[in-house]
Amino acid sequence: MSEPHTPRRAERHRITGETDITIRLDLDGTGTAVVDSGIGFFDHMLTALARHSMIDIDVRASGDLHIDCHHTVEDIGIALGETFREAIGDKRGITRFGHALVPLDEALCEAVVDISGRPYLAWSIDFPRERIGEMDSDLFEEFFRAFAMGAMITLHLTNRCGRNAHHIAESAFKACARALRMAVSHDARAAGHIPSTKGVL
Repeated sequence: MSEPHTPRRAERHRITGETDITIRLDLDGTGTAVVDSGIGFFDHMLTALARHSMIDIDVRASGDLHIDCHHTVEDIGIALGETFREAIGDKRGITRFGHALVPLDEALCEAVVDISGRPYLAWSIDFPRERIGEMDSDLFEEFFRAFAMGAMITLHLTNRCGRNAHHIAESAFKACARALRMAVSHDARAAGHIPSTKGVL
């Protein structure tokens, strides 16, 4: 059970024929990130996710990058989501919902989160170019879908405006981070209660 002041930490080691991933996560951290996926731009995005959510994230991954980045990015999303789900526990006393609009120069992205137990991704982001660094731009949707499914959260990500692909991606990760920070936070008035009329999430 996740009562206030109870450590909300988890770790997971996921091995497949394509990737080997170890993740440690602390929902009540300081935003510390140790990330080594072998994909430079993705490491940059995961570091931003940690920093702005105030969730400590330690990700060590090796994968079949000689093929492409797809398996590594998707499997990190799955493992990170599953680790998040374990750390959040029964969701007792959390705010549950979170939202954020985050600008980065000309780009503006919106994230809305519901730690609902019902996994869903609504994705409304298009990138003006196919690659950012060594990453295919369509892998960002794959990451967030894998994360939402693993975490069993509802996540809506929308790009309001933007021309620079780097700025759009970073705005999306930071918006998601801020929305998660709000959603996982303890609600003092809801201490000990699960924020659902069903009594379970």
